[in-house]
Amino acid sequence: MEPSGIIEKLSIALKTEVEGHAFYKYAAEATTDELGKNVFNHLASEELEHMDVIAAIAESLKEGKGWMSYEEAVKAGLSMREQKGLPLFPEKNELLERLKAGKTDSDAVKIAIESEEKAVQFYSDMLKEAKTPEEKVFLTRLLEMEKAHLKILRWEYESLIQNGFWCDFMEYSVEKETE
Repeated sequence: MEPSGIIEKLSIALKTEVEGHAFYKYAAEATTDELGKNVFNHLASEELEHMDVIAAIAESLKEGKGWMSYEEAVKAGLSMREQKGLPLFPEKNELLERLKAGKTDSDAVKIAIESEEKAVQFYSDMLKEAKTPEEKVFLTRLLEMEKAHLKILRWEYESLIQNGFWCDFMEYSVEKETE
């Protein structure tokens, strides 16, 4: 993919990560479950890191410096955020609007799952178009993190709806009962 196309996609990714960060911060405050609060706060901190690395990579590409490692992008992005600031709260956020319309903990998790599924698809598509090894490594790292977010959220949802499974394991089984 041409650098201008990558920069455009990274701009979309940054906007999405900003929305995700704001959503997770709000959801952490709104949820009644302590474990849920911890999950949402953890995801918010990871979205903030994603914002840093995406902003740093986009800046590096705009300046013609090329790709950097994820670790280098974390440092550069944090430095950029400290110097310039990053847009932590978007003007319009569909995720927040949906959460405010349906305020249950399970609503928050369902909305987050949908958002993470879109992120996984977005980064998968970007990875398919990646040309350089550096680009592929970077996008693979982001993709794997988004997949981990999705897995955590699905486990959280299973726990909330108490369907008898948690972390893909059956919590209760009649067959295992001895009495």
